[in-house]
Amino acid sequence: MSDEIEFEPRMSDSDALMWSIEKDPLLRSTITTIFVLDQAPDREKFSLRLDRISRLVPRLRQRVLGHPLSVAPPRWEIDPNFDLSYHLRWMRTVDTGTLRAVYDIAEPIAMQGFDRARPLWEFTVVEGLEEGRAAVIAKIHHAITDGVGGVKLMLELLDVDRDAGPEKHMPPAPEPHRLTERRRWIDAFTYEAQRQLASVRETLGEVSGNAARVADDPVGVGLDAFETIGSIARLVSPAAAPLSPVMHGRSLSVRFDSIQVGLVEMKEAARLVSGKLNDAFVAGVAGGLRRYHEAKGADVELLRMTMPINVRNETTANKVGNQFVPARFKVPVGIDDPIKRMNEVRELVEQQRAEPALAFTETIANLLNRMPATLTTGLFGSMLKGVDFVTSNVPGAPFPVYLSGGKVEAQFAFGPMTGAATNITLLSYVDDLNIGINTDPAAVPDPEFFVECMRDGFEEITKLV
Repeated sequence: MSDEIEFEPRMSDSDALMWSIEKDPLLRSTITTIFVLDQAPDREKFSLRLDRISRLVPRLRQRVLGHPLSVAPPRWEIDPNFDLSYHLRWMRTVDTGTLRAVYDIAEPIAMQGFDRARPLWEFTVVEGLEEGRAAVIAKIHHAITDGVGGVKLMLELLDVDRDAGPEKHMPPAPEPHRLTERRRWIDAFTYEAQRQLASVRETLGEVSGNAARVADDPVGVGLDAFETIGSIARLVSPAAAPLSPVMHGRSLSVRFDSIQVGLVEMKEAARLVSGKLNDAFVAGVAGGLRRYHEAKGADVELLRMTMPINVRNETTANKVGNQFVPARFKVPVGIDDPIKRMNEVRELVEQQRAEPALAFTETIANLLNRMPATLTTGLFGSMLKGVDFVTSNVPGAPFPVYLSGGKVEAQFAFGPMTGAATNITLLSYVDDLNIGINTDPAAVPDPEFFVECMRDGFEEITKLV
């Protein structure tokens, strides 16, 4: 599969923006995924597999190299000091060996920022779990890929049977980039000149097409332009404070929890409103948030949510980089009727997918990248720190998979909060929806109760069928 994956030599504008706003550590974009295995992976096989894949998938051996005065986004360059033993670590639990013990290990790993002089990923294998089980904690920076691209990368690690054959011939390690500073400056100017030329050509083509539209329908063109301006304003508008009167604290800490829900039941519930799995998922989260706030004596009707919208198409399907647009909008959590709540969510999500501003995300990111990093970080902080919760829905493997001899029993993803109180990420696997719940302890000081509210919210959806 690796020969189908495409890698860009530089970050996109949106990836570069995600990278630069980490000047504020609250806006870090770290993805943590935990594989639960029925037995520990074979050490030699797993090490060889990772070594081989790091040679076939260049991003796993690349670091980010940029310059604050460069006209182009940062480059991905082969790390001349790449050391697999730094990125792959082994340990044993000293606790009860439960999944809770694994989460306790994973939380501080997720809280630590990446070493920016190295490739942006780490794997920690945890042995000694109950009944001979094990876990693998995979930590990756969002600048490398989004959830869908991450699954594509992870499939390179996995097998469809326990006793996979020996590794194929080990390809040579990629040669490190050996560019002088002068050569890097020339490369940056060349890259940007070619990109701007392509942008001008695209703009001229659009102008030509719009000229004909103006002649045929001047009023319609004017209304479209007005709608686009309004859409962009909504995309970048600041949100001074969270809407939740309860989940308002923020810190650099995280708490991991998880629940499992049946895939079939959730899909059937979504069909009741002619919706998709994501509509039932978000409605379940909203129901859980309503219960949590009611228990706290807070009556809330709306909370602000960020949700990534996948914009992959036939042209970009094999690109590992991020191919999503972060939609930010208010979600009704005060609706008691789950059917009505799902219907409202379905309509809201359809509206967000139709926002004209989605087509201008890279252009907006390009403009923001021209601003001083401190100013850009402050702007994004004003946009994101007023978000109450984040949801993400990622399709995983529909059949059982194995990791160097260990069967994957479950797989949970914990997305970054980037200023929100909680991130709730759904990752499907076979017939289960594995839901990772990442909460900020400053916003949710009682995570066990919060998880119970979420479980009740999803149970309310599945009981509809």
